[in-house]
Amino acid sequence: MADGGGAQAFDPGQILRVLVTHRVNFVLIGGMAAVLYGSPLPTLDVDITPERQRDNLARLSNALTELDARLRADGIDQPLPFGHDADSLADGGVWNLSTRYGDLDISMTPSGTSGFADLRRDARAVELYGLSIRVISLADVIRSKEAAGRDKDRRVLPVLRELLAERGHDRGGRDRW
Repeated sequence: MADGGGAQAFDPGQILRVLVTHRVNFVLIGGMAAVLYGSPLPTLDVDITPERQRDNLARLSNALTELDARLRADGIDQPLPFGHDADSLADGGVWNLSTRYGDLDISMTPSGTSGFADLRRDARAVELYGLSIRVISLADVIRSKEAAGRDKDRRVLPVLRELLAERGHDRGGRDRW
């Protein structure tokens, strides 16, 4: 829960549990996916790419309501109220949210990808917090971070490339899990 200053206790397991309970079809992307592959750089948010079908986005909207999701924005101390439904979620590209369990970022089409179907193809189901979660491949984490080109992404790329080289990959670029 939020403290008096608006900070959220980060509990990624609870965020993921709510998404799974609402049967949201998504893949885990970003820093948390990188950590699962061995990146030593911590992350303080959950990043996902949901399937864009209307019924899935309606389930996502219900999950966001349960999570008490609010919009985060640079330069604003307190997250803003966030009215949403399947249509409004579909119309957005990226949603940076604060929830009762910490930050959740939703990216419909992460940099360097064409979205859910692209990332789902090589995703792996992993056991995480007692849940079965689809996590994008390490090659796809690298691809997206390369395309995003942010400083924080450039800093982690050498580590991720080394992890990929250590894991080995097949001709299709998929990691060995």
